Amino acid sequence: MTELANAAQPDGAADAVLGNDAVLDDDAVLDNPVWASLTGPHVHLAERNGGAARYLPDVSPFVAISGEHDEGVWEDLAALLGPGRTVLLTGLSGGGPPGWTVAGQGQGLQLVDTGVAAQPDPDAVVLGADDVPQMLDLVARTQPGPFAPRTVELGTYLGLRRDGVLAAMAGERLHPPGWTEISAVCTGAAYRGQGLATRLVRAVAWGIRQRGDRPMLHTAATNAGAIRLYQSIGFSLRRVTEFTAVTVPVDGSPRRSADR
Repeated sequence: MTELANAAQPDGAADAVLGNDAVLDDDAVLDNPVWASLTGPHVHLAERNGGAARYLPDVSPFVAISGEHDEGVWEDLAALLGPGRTVLLTGLSGGGPPGWTVAGQGQGLQLVDTGVAAQPDPDAVVLGADDVPQMLDLVARTQPGPFAPRTVELGTYLGLRRDGVLAAMAGERLHPPGWTEISAVCTGAAYRGQGLATRLVRAVAWGIRQRGDRPMLHTAATNAGAIRLYQSIGFSLRRVTEFTAVTVPVDGSPRRSADR
């Protein structure tokens, strides 16, 4: 989530970072936030086949299953994706049934708002479809995580400009009921050290709270700088998130027709 693309590291690395600072939050939607988003507030941006769902390809690459032990879910996923496709899933305890290949594994951290000093920023502008080329350019230069041509449709994105240049941005991505993920937090190299990311995270968090939701986010367990920043703003670590890249068997699996 900066996340998923940069999450690979040795098992146990996240446990060392997590330490004793974890907060307990028993909201189950956070344990499978991609699924909760795709079958909830973001259903209009999803394709679903039974117990498997994904975002439309030009919106986001994220895929989810209802639960790795749910009956028929792996056949649903194979039908939805097609043979030989590799995708990243969260929260798996294994690597899928026989025939599925594990292409990579890693750990990340999920953080939740426990006291963010949220506030609007008078200089922040709402970014839309016309700003996508500049947003994609900034993402390409800063690598905050996956960002597609229609990712901006997932929620509100805010930016700060300097002399007409998009210097920094942050926005909303996953949307489990009652929560909204802050993501795509990035600042151009020439504008770092000015507190722009902090300002934008607080501004996005303010908008989320205005809707009655609670902010949350994800980061790679190895991204110590980002973790310190988010903790200083008022986020607390909730849980270790396991990421597993799996490949659909090339020889196919039982299929069901996909639906929207």
